[in-house]
Amino acid sequence: MAERIFKEFLPGHNISSAGVRTVDGLFASENAVSVMEEKGHDLSNHRSRQITEEMAKGSDLILCMTKGHKEYILPVNENTFTIGEYAETFEEIADPFAGSIEEYRRCRDQLYRLLEIVAEKIKNENR
Repeated sequence: MAERIFKEFLPGHNISSAGVRTVDGLFASENAVSVMEEKGHDLSNHRSRQITEEMAKGSDLILCMTKGHKEYILPVNENTFTIGEYAETFEEIADPFAGSIEEYRRCRDQLYRLLEIVAEKIKNENR
């Protein structure tokens, strides 16, 4: 969800997602597909990717949902932050995996709110 939302706010930027606790090739959950369809995004072709050390080292900026994700990646790329930290709200974003449709909506809406802040910050830094 975060990748699609962030691409909406920063078109033309190289944005991709990868997980710290996943395997390559899994489909997006039914609830993720449904809540993103509500906002006009099609996740039906999305497939998961496990982050690799090479991916992390080659990234200019890594944004994570939680402090745990950040701690996993930080030793490889010091330009790693939680989304809430980069947005300066310091919120964590709960992974809705296997949760209700409402948990996915809350996560989606929080991502929209925080990633809009992050996108504006990045746009201002690049001016």
